[in-house]
Amino acid sequence: MDISSVIIAILTLTAGIGVFLVACQTMSGNLEAAGSRGLRRLFAKTGDNKWLGVGIGLAGTAAIQSSGAVTVMVIGFVNVGIMSLTQAATIIYGSNIGTTVTAQLVALGMFGRNSISTTIIFAAFAGIGAFISLFAKSDKWKQTGGILTGFGMLFVGLGMMSSAMEEFAALPEVKTMLAAINNPILLVIIGTLLTAVIQSSSVMTSIAITMVVTGLVNLDQGIYLTMGSNIGSCVVAMIAGMTSGVNAKRTAFIHLIFNVMGVVMFLILALILRISTGGAWSFGTLFERWFPNAPQMQLAMFHTFFNVCTMFVALPLTDVLVRTVCRIVPEKEVVPSAAPRLKYLDPSMLSTPAVALRQLKTEIENMAEMAMTNFHRSIKTITTMDYDDIEAFRDTEDQLNFLNKELLRYSVLLSENNLNSYDQRYLNGTIRTVSDLERVGDYAENIVEYADSLKEQDAAFSPEAINEILQMEKLVSELYGEVRIAYHNKDLEALRRANAIEDRIDDLTEEMERNHIRRLNEGTCSPAVGAEYLSLAQNAERVADHLINVGNTVKDLVS
Repeated sequence: MDISSVIIAILTLTAGIGVFLVACQTMSGNLEAAGSRGLRRLFAKTGDNKWLGVGIGLAGTAAIQSSGAVTVMVIGFVNVGIMSLTQAATIIYGSNIGTTVTAQLVALGMFGRNSISTTIIFAAFAGIGAFISLFAKSDKWKQTGGILTGFGMLFVGLGMMSSAMEEFAALPEVKTMLAAINNPILLVIIGTLLTAVIQSSSVMTSIAITMVVTGLVNLDQGIYLTMGSNIGSCVVAMIAGMTSGVNAKRTAFIHLIFNVMGVVMFLILALILRISTGGAWSFGTLFERWFPNAPQMQLAMFHTFFNVCTMFVALPLTDVLVRTVCRIVPEKEVVPSAAPRLKYLDPSMLSTPAVALRQLKTEIENMAEMAMTNFHRSIKTITTMDYDDIEAFRDTEDQLNFLNKELLRYSVLLSENNLNSYDQRYLNGTIRTVSDLERVGDYAENIVEYADSLKEQDAAFSPEAINEILQMEKLVSELYGEVRIAYHNKDLEALRRANAIEDRIDDLTEEMERNHIRRLNEGTCSPAVGAEYLSLAQNAERVADHLINVGNTVKDLVS
């Protein structure tokens, strides 16, 4: 055995795996950035239809070329309670099918090895994409260049792995050693462990394809290695699930059980096939007959066949699977806590920035509702001197302060990803929006403090003053309704209506000041009470200003 040849082959294989992994990340990131709006719409359609869930998982994974990212993102959705375990399970089924697209691409790139290899043709896209990215001005063309670069690099890495495998195949000792490993269960375990280390079933499947093509292993060995890669792909999801809530752990177990079930089912089928034919038939011989003279296609098609069949078996059993994982991971009895928390966001979602941005927007809209709820509570408190809602008010104020810090931190983490210009503009506006909403909560807190001052003085506003305050509350509420429409739908017409209402609020503030002076002169209002009244009017007017600021962020998003 030539030691130098072995070392060179090992280094080439390592380099090929590295290039392949970087290519997957490059292509995935640019695909996601380019299709972020479509991806957000896709995952917004999750419903109770199981086939819809499968389709969403398949399309989402095929679009961003990362089943791991989709699975981790689903765990995040389940963890914050906006997706059921049943919905998560069906998306995971589809995700497993979607990840086979990479294997099909790899198989396609390994044709024509005796003439102009498709590997070389596809690898050339790396250079084409790099030139496009280098000279492109628009985000769209830069992302297109990034996608082509990643796609081409896949085949650069594949070529390096194939070269290493050919070196190994030329060493009789290596072939003899690998030929001795023919126990299906052992091969599945090897595939599982290697995938767990690499953390990419796509890379493991691609390695198995190159090993089969170069004759380093036979097709049956490649099939069992690929089956093991499905189990190994659960490692990332298990890690994400174990660090999250109960339902996230359950989702991770669904992923694991689904893949283990498929492997066990196919191992049993392989045993039955071999026994019933006296050892003459196996999955390898079947796929060799169905796809003759194309070993790369044989293994790639088995990979797709395996995941599709497992999905068809698991889909009717989804409810049983969900009940099983609920028994494996029982609900812990916890004391309800009012501690501040994120309602729609989870750290796991950062693996899919396009979807995380959609959830960030939902979280901000929820923060706006909370801020306005506290505003209405403060008005009720000062006009009725009824403190029944004060505990809920304090809890909400704590939540607003928490959201202010956490959403800014989350936005910074999101900004570190490869985002398109639209998403980056939205993220830039988020910092101002969150701060404005937190200030709305602060002004509501000021109004409650004015109520406390009145209570200490055993004083109250006159009926006329209370009527003016309620008019102000009504206008601020109308303005918020228009701002909410403008922010959610990027509706400039709604923003125009909001600005018109804001002008009316300014006029009402001036009117309230004039009326206050008149009441002072008439002696129907004391100076101490009047000071609280003027401060309240000014605070309500500032609430309107901050809401307008939130609405104005959509101007940067409308092209």
